Amino acid sequence: MQRAVILFGPPGSGKGTQGSLIAEKLNFYYLETSKLLEERFRDAKKGDYVEAEGKRYSFLKEKELWASGVLNSPPFVTVIAQVAVKELHRAKKSLLLSGSPRTVYEAKVLTPLLRRLYGKENIRIVMLELKEEETIKRNSQRRICELMRHPILSTKETASLTICPLDGSKLVRREGLDDPENIRTRLQQYAERTFPMLEYFESQGFKVQKVDAGRSVAEVYESIMKAITA
Repeated sequence: MQRAVILFGPPGSGKGTQGSLIAEKLNFYYLETSKLLEERFRDAKKGDYVEAEGKRYSFLKEKELWASGVLNSPPFVTVIAQVAVKELHRAKKSLLLSGSPRTVYEAKVLTPLLRRLYGKENIRIVMLELKEEETIKRNSQRRICELMRHPILSTKETASLTICPLDGSKLVRREGLDDPENIRTRLQQYAERTFPMLEYFESQGFKVQKVDAGRSVAEVYESIMKAITA
């Protein structure tokens, strides 16, 4: 039986960390939209675009939005996510989505697709909750590994790490994306464009499980696992 999990929450709430852990535990494919976009932007050339609803969305212009902390154009992200979801379903993969949908627009397009492919009864939605001051603290100190782009949460346990424990590559900061000013922009974007998905999901009859992301990685992991396997 194929299943799908949607994980969303503010910047720094641990979506990347928890998504990786849970996908590995349950043998799901982890579709991290931010990583997917980062890969596409890294290879983007002048003239590359995505067409959606009769409009062309330039990869280079979308890359500028992404680098500034402003959410990418929903039609642009949705097209890329739709293609990935359909390919993974054809490959008979259960799916964990982190970072998409990220707006009500995306949710209104992707949720019906997931419902059609996986069935409503096989979809779980989890919202991670984190206070604003903790979000800023975590993001300003967060690092990722150079090779696989694993996010490493900033905690007492990870403060002395210089090498990623998962792939052995060097830990680095995401220059620009995790600057304090950029983080505040991303928080505002989350409040205005992502958080309203809660009301949309509930209006569609989904029970959104809320998890306190301010605790340890292990505690949050256990809460999410309980929410999606119940």
